Amino acid sequence: MDLAAMLKEFSAAVEKGDGRRLGALFTADGVYHDTFYGEFKGPGAIREMLEGRFYRDAEKFLWDFFDPVSDGKTAYAKWAFSYTSKMPQNAGRRVAFEGVSQFDLAGEKIRHYGEVFSSGAAFVQLGLEPAKMEKVFRRQVDSLRGQARFARHFSG
Repeated sequence: MDLAAMLKEFSAAVEKGDGRRLGALFTADGVYHDTFYGEFKGPGAIREMLEGRFYRDAEKFLWDFFDPVSDGKTAYAKWAFSYTSKMPQNAGRRVAFEGVSQFDLAGEKIRHYGEVFSSGAAFVQLGLEPAKMEKVFRRQVDSLRGQARFARHFSG
């Protein structure tokens, strides 16, 4: 499967809430690292993430990928993503933001999926209280502090 086809399948699975279809894009030990929900390993856990968390908390997902590039081992693509919240405190709010995805590939499958985006843009649209936003942002900073590649950035 070429990258364009993989991205089309990936977004279609999310938009339709088809966790089995999304999980099938990953290796048996493949990881989906979601900025909001954390890390899910293996097709079964990825299915649960999509069907049990994404669709528990939101609906009407749209995901468009743009400008994909790949060297056959790693792929990147910009995206636009949106959903309508189902959470009681902000039900019905439409949330849209942009980001970049990184895919570590193993042949035709995804070994690891990660993303970079400003979660603050989503939180503002959801109307989250500043204390809740701070809790999430502190967790994100703590994650960076725990990565060896950031050691020199936090030491000076």
